[in-house]
Amino acid sequence: MLPPATRGHGCAFLALSFLGLLGSHLEVTRGHVTEEEDYYIQELINREHYYSVPGPEDPQPSPETTEHKSDRKESQRVKEKRKHAEKVDSKPAKNGSGKKAEKSKKAGLKTPNSSSSSNEEGHYEPAREECPPMGLETLKIDDFQLHASTIKHYGLGAHRGRLNIQAGLNEDDFYDGGWCAGRNDPLQWFEVDARRLTKFTGVITQGRNSLWSSNWVTSYKVLVSNDSHTWEVMKNGTQDIVFMGNSEKEIPVRNLLPVPVVARYIRVNPRSWYSGGSICMRVEILGCPMPDPNNYYHRRNEVTTTDNLDFKHHSYKEMRQLMKVVNEMCPNITRIYNIGKSHSGLKLYAIEISDSPGEHELGEPEFRYTAGSHGNEALGRELLLLLMQFMCQEYLVGNPRIRHLVEETRIHLLPSVNPDGYEKAHEVGSELGGWSLGRWSPDGLDIHHNFPDLNSILWEAEARMWVPRKVLNHHLSIPDWYQSENATVAMETRALITWMEKIPFVLGGNLQGGELVVTFPYDMVRVKWKVQEQNPTPDDHVYRWLAFSYASTHRLMTDASRRVCHTEDFAKEDGTVNGASWHTAPGSMNDFSYLHTNCFELSMYVGCDKFPHENELPEEWENNRESLLVFMEQVHRGIKGVVRDLQGRGIANAIIAVEGINHDVRTAADGDYWRLLNPGEYKVTVKAEGYNPASKLCEVDYEMGASRCDFLVSRSNLSRIKEIMERFGKQPITVRNRQLRHRLRPTARRRGT
Repeated sequence: MLPPATRGHGCAFLALSFLGLLGSHLEVTRGHVTEEEDYYIQELINREHYYSVPGPEDPQPSPETTEHKSDRKESQRVKEKRKHAEKVDSKPAKNGSGKKAEKSKKAGLKTPNSSSSSNEEGHYEPAREECPPMGLETLKIDDFQLHASTIKHYGLGAHRGRLNIQAGLNEDDFYDGGWCAGRNDPLQWFEVDARRLTKFTGVITQGRNSLWSSNWVTSYKVLVSNDSHTWEVMKNGTQDIVFMGNSEKEIPVRNLLPVPVVARYIRVNPRSWYSGGSICMRVEILGCPMPDPNNYYHRRNEVTTTDNLDFKHHSYKEMRQLMKVVNEMCPNITRIYNIGKSHSGLKLYAIEISDSPGEHELGEPEFRYTAGSHGNEALGRELLLLLMQFMCQEYLVGNPRIRHLVEETRIHLLPSVNPDGYEKAHEVGSELGGWSLGRWSPDGLDIHHNFPDLNSILWEAEARMWVPRKVLNHHLSIPDWYQSENATVAMETRALITWMEKIPFVLGGNLQGGELVVTFPYDMVRVKWKVQEQNPTPDDHVYRWLAFSYASTHRLMTDASRRVCHTEDFAKEDGTVNGASWHTAPGSMNDFSYLHTNCFELSMYVGCDKFPHENELPEEWENNRESLLVFMEQVHRGIKGVVRDLQGRGIANAIIAVEGINHDVRTAADGDYWRLLNPGEYKVTVKAEGYNPASKLCEVDYEMGASRCDFLVSRSNLSRIKEIMERFGKQPITVRNRQLRHRLRPTARRRGT
């Protein structure tokens, strides 16, 4: 609010500003800028922007040619800026200077002490300080805090102007891909209400997410206010700063303010835009909330953690080092190993947590978590690194829940399936990678959907009535074409398949990002021309329980009042969804795991933001910690046992069939098995080659802990005969030989023999 003595000056200033905007409106047409407007020079390193004021001899470029011209001037001007910055760094910093500080004071804005300094011409270098994102992408900023001058329609309203937000399948639907102004003129604005005094340090922008149109803003001004009525434009001396925006719609562009400014409101005022489109933006604001103990709104929404963990984004080298630290802290219950290598030769490291690391214990189920198959989805990777630290620490202090998990389960954590993609996303940072940078392997493959399509093989066999006579309903073989050397298969996928075949996993979860939902198989539709279709497995009831066990214990997934991440309101479905009913995905890790191994695999989408800022990690850990533990505990649900012969030897590859469920599992090498089931009574039959089938009723209780259901099976008569005949070096008499002998007997009698 303006002091009383200066309100008259403020009104005069507003009137002059309005006249200035009106005058510029007469000169600005779509896609073009006026001569008094200034541009930031985009520094290619770190995507940070330095600015300068063009002199009278410098012609103003149009938005279509700005990027090319700035590139030609890049070298000399950036060198001058860097040279000056080195001089500035060697001098004491100057605090708040002259007219700018006075104008900020009159507008009721606070200019904090900063390391920015003025040069001989009175221009400012960008401040070294950078605050984290306020939370437009992570939904910390709610819809009621976002406002705009005009909107094209509701689906393109201010609430959609969030960094990396994704559009729906149809153009111009209820959930569209950004904020778009209702008119294309320089009077439009997008506003964020921080609801408390905040130190603003920068703005990140994108264009509109759309398959059908191209819309982005090429330059803009930034305004701040304390009362939403009196606005101050960020200036360079006496001229308004015009920041360079986007040159396409998906790659984020960050601009740091020359001096951090404390205010409650911030506006982005587009000045020019892509000539073939209109004013559309997705935005993130960099800002640090100022201390305010009386602000109840923020206090009730703050989430803190008491866990003493390493909350940061780890590079590949740092991840490896952290795993070594955990192993050194808990050498008796951890083991580090690698399952293979990435495309660029990085080892795919996993950590095992067990009371007997390195060996499979009879009757103890194997569990796995994987993360980072999409390299830019960094949250899952960090959650697994936090989980291994947490379990080690809690085991050492004697937490009974963690001790029981470690002693009764063999747990495997693989935090980075696609380290090559992660390194690419990590290099540019959490806000500048966009939606897809680093998602795929270096050879352009989506690792999570790079597995063989066994669904089509099974469904075709079912249509031909070949199941189970010719084709079994489980452990389907991998097609020959997929195993050929020239098949389009990522090295990481091959490593995962070998790992999955080697260890008898019972339950697994792969952590992904960009949504808040748990998906379960099937991930592929049966009708090929459909994009979405409910397609449950024979174990649909079990899968739904497993999915709900994670979603219901997550802090946000089942909250009906939470805002949707992008276009789907999964909270209405208890935070879970059948994968095929969301979008079809042939060759998914989940479907392959179910059809080729014993393991029930699900996907956990653990956050709206794929790559949250480091300061968000403690809260995300709190959101997911209980879910991660509860889901692991579900490996002890159902029945388990050992299949032995009469001599007490375990029988490998025996088939465990549950009546009424058209999907079987098999015993491991020692004859032990685990079958995930919901509470109830089941008739279970065991079949093994050379043995007589055996059946019994097995009951699953509601209490946690798998019910014991062992089997003793005897050798079949035919197998015993074969064994005896082979022992004495003789071959069994076949049916054909018997028939031949019967035909020869009458002939022999007639001959008198």
